[in-house]
Amino acid sequence: MTGSRIVALGHYQPAQVLTNDDLAAMVDTSDEWITSRVGIKTRHVGGPGEPVDEMAAHAAAKALAAAGLQAGDIDLVLVATSTAIDRSPSMSARVAARLGMGSPAVMDINVVCSGFTHALATADHAIRAGAATRALVIGADKMADIADWTDRTTCVLLGDGAGAAVVVAEPEGTTAPGIGPVLWGSVPEMGNAVRIEGTPPRFAQEGQSVYRWATTTLPPIARQVCEKAGVAPEELGAVVLHQANLRIIEPVARKIGAVNAVVARDVVDSGNTSAASIPMALSKLVERGEVDSGALALLFGFGGNLSYAGQVVRCP
Repeated sequence: MTGSRIVALGHYQPAQVLTNDDLAAMVDTSDEWITSRVGIKTRHVGGPGEPVDEMAAHAAAKALAAAGLQAGDIDLVLVATSTAIDRSPSMSARVAARLGMGSPAVMDINVVCSGFTHALATADHAIRAGAATRALVIGADKMADIADWTDRTTCVLLGDGAGAAVVVAEPEGTTAPGIGPVLWGSVPEMGNAVRIEGTPPRFAQEGQSVYRWATTTLPPIARQVCEKAGVAPEELGAVVLHQANLRIIEPVARKIGAVNAVVARDVVDSGNTSAASIPMALSKLVERGEVDSGALALLFGFGGNLSYAGQVVRCP
């Protein structure tokens, strides 16, 4: 058995930007109301001809190019998404087809906002078990398609995008794994607090319940993720939480105790992009040089199903 590591990242967002002032023309809200409650200024939204798999393929192609790999080098494709309307073909199969891959294993993973960290752990496990050697792990969601644009408490949160990571087996003899052990779980009895239901499907949530759970229950769990990796919070170079809401991100990050870490705040410009939020935020930090290659980053997803998953990774 061997470990795995992230060797490259990529991200993609639609060109159309929806500002708070734009939303104020659609529903009873204002820039001040949105900023004070969730910290979001803008979000990107895809048009009718920009499906989930297209966004995912753009992010994946960027990650592959950064890794110096061809599409045919990948033997496992995992796409974390909760906005795949069709049951088949899966988003992962469609991405593989768009990129012209050979015969990879393809699988979609729907754990909503914590989908990417679940998918990253799954890729790590597959590589450790010898079932894969090079994996493409993607988080992609088109939340605009499931938004209730008449509900000012939820539509102001949501944005579209995709983020991707290329994950490969660690070289022989590596002592510190590039992807640490996952800590994951859920609160089934509170799963109804975040919903994507109905025909057509619409996003809804019990905002106060989610806020209380996230800000009180999750910080100790995030510290346990660090403990499983054998890393003190002070050693972290970055903290990348699910980009749900700035009023959740900031207190959770503070309670983790990662005093030397850069805290991802991509939610301000991108909104809540569900499974895309963590890989997209991490990709931007790396691209801008805000974290060094080899720096330790805590990735921690949470949300739908009231599920969570986190691991410590080394930045590419």
